[in-house]
Amino acid sequence: MTKRILVVDDEDKMRRLLEMALTGLGHVVVQAGDGEDALARCADDGPFDLVLTDLRMPRLDGLGLLRRLRELSDPVPVVVLTAHGSVESAVEAMKLGAVDYLIRPFEMATVELTVARALAMQQVQSENLFLRDEVQRGWGEFVGQGPAMQTLYQLIRQVAPARSSVFVVGETGTGKELVARAVHHESGRAGLFVPINCAAIPADLLESELFGHRKGAFTGADRDRMGRFEVASGGTLFLDEITEMPPALQSKLLRVLQENCVERLGSHTPVEVDLRVVAATNRDPQQAVGDGQLRADLYYRLNVVRVDVPPLRERREDIPLLAGHFLERYSRELGRVTPRLSAAALDRLSSYAWPGNIRELQNMMERAVVLARGTRINAEDLPREVCAPELEAATLLPTVEAQADDLSLQPQVEALERRIILAALQRSGDNKSVAARMLSISERSLWYKLKKYGV
Repeated sequence: MTKRILVVDDEDKMRRLLEMALTGLGHVVVQAGDGEDALARCADDGPFDLVLTDLRMPRLDGLGLLRRLRELSDPVPVVVLTAHGSVESAVEAMKLGAVDYLIRPFEMATVELTVARALAMQQVQSENLFLRDEVQRGWGEFVGQGPAMQTLYQLIRQVAPARSSVFVVGETGTGKELVARAVHHESGRAGLFVPINCAAIPADLLESELFGHRKGAFTGADRDRMGRFEVASGGTLFLDEITEMPPALQSKLLRVLQENCVERLGSHTPVEVDLRVVAATNRDPQQAVGDGQLRADLYYRLNVVRVDVPPLRERREDIPLLAGHFLERYSRELGRVTPRLSAAALDRLSSYAWPGNIRELQNMMERAVVLARGTRINAEDLPREVCAPELEAATLLPTVEAQADDLSLQPQVEALERRIILAALQRSGDNKSVAARMLSISERSLWYKLKKYGV
């Protein structure tokens, strides 16, 4: 895998030699003549995956560079280059955080081995940080203190200790995965939280992702692979958009839930699993059963405890908290002063319908931070759909000419229906599920009407 490496040395020949060796391994190399130059490169061309630095250099030497690099918010691993008789300096460098050192003169094979070892160590440390963040994630992402959220928090705490399956139901963008993570976090299960979006993976690949496969099970299966069920054993498997799972896989899922074992594709050997399944959908699950998109027996098996996540329009008291939370997050990421919302802007946000729920608010606040021209966000700085008044009913009505041949009812009704559907699609950001709920029809009915009217 290609990595970005910064080579710091005051000798041009040594820099070029190291660059040739490392680029030959497929890495991208940036050169710097001393410590000060290296810090400038970090600011302009960073971040880097590894730094190779000499110890003796003008202006800022290797030890000084190490001290300065330790102050960065995302420290980079450093390998120091030193000559014979300067091992004491190398030891001091290791105490300052260097991961390894090379004694001159050195063979290029030794350089390659040392660099590979340092990069592997950095990869392991990154994965450990990721896993630590995953473990710590739970309640931290929730923002909201209103009655609807207090009820949700209480239900999560009640449900979490049990092994029972949980069915999370809520509109797109309400935070269903956060609920699933909180259930896992509060459960005390020692294993991993393993999410999978059933709608994002093609049906022919989803089975292998879930159950795993043996080498040779199908074309391209060149090695054994563990499925998500096995990975999640001891923890929680989160099946997002469960209604999008093909019926054949739903049947296999039901068997896993009943027997607590899986069989990899191409194998007849059952593997026991101990996991908790949390499923989620943005649809009415009972309607999905009626429409044939969700097996009834699977629904009843998953729906031991149902958790309904309230849409943002039903927890408007939390909008100021959420908006402030996202403004602070994106301001911190961009290194800017956090702007404040004016009273008029807050009124607009609080009265908006929020078809995209929290995700829409999050994106809107990111946009506000990026485009902010000062430390205050006014109502006119918000997107047009938030500032525009509700559409008058008259604007949806087609023009009816007072001529006898224009007064047939059916064409006028269809024209009105088409315009209302287009308005719902525009307000929902072309999200068909949200638009269908706004129109109080099923998503299948909406697709039928879209095809009927050539939309």
